[in-house]
Amino acid sequence: MVVKSIKRTRVPGADNRSDEDWAIRLGFYIHDASRLRRIVYDTALRPLGVTRSQAWVIAYLSRRDGMAQSELANQLDLGKVALGGLVDRLETSRLIERRAHDGDRRVKQIFLTAEGRKVVAKMRKIASATNARILNGVSARDVKATTRILRTVKGNLLQMVNGTLGADGD
Repeated sequence: MVVKSIKRTRVPGADNRSDEDWAIRLGFYIHDASRLRRIVYDTALRPLGVTRSQAWVIAYLSRRDGMAQSELANQLDLGKVALGGLVDRLETSRLIERRAHDGDRRVKQIFLTAEGRKVVAKMRKIASATNARILNGVSARDVKATTRILRTVKGNLLQMVNGTLGADGD
């Protein structure tokens, strides 16, 4: 569905914004909420000594430990150089380790260390408490509905980036 401008009819006591105004406002709210969420998470993760980007990498590894570095870069939609820097810092912090693949010594697999698993456990507690505060006053039903909507929006954006969603929405 493409949001089109509609003729404005003033209704006393009603919100008289057009659908297009609401779509623009939604974009601002998504942007602002994302920016503020990053700030909140950066602050919450600081005591663990990891950045949000590093936390993203080790959280992903906690679900699929032992991934090849190139596969991890693809999954996280990061360039190999960008991921390489994150992996270097995480390895220096002893939260992860690189190991040569048994079948192909050129392939480097990335594994969480025992210390990395401890950090992941702490991150989960922080995420749970932080999400509870972020979503204070929002019903579980609304969270699920918003998630479905944002998943659709993300899918549309990905199709636009890839050139598969036309200007008219088809």
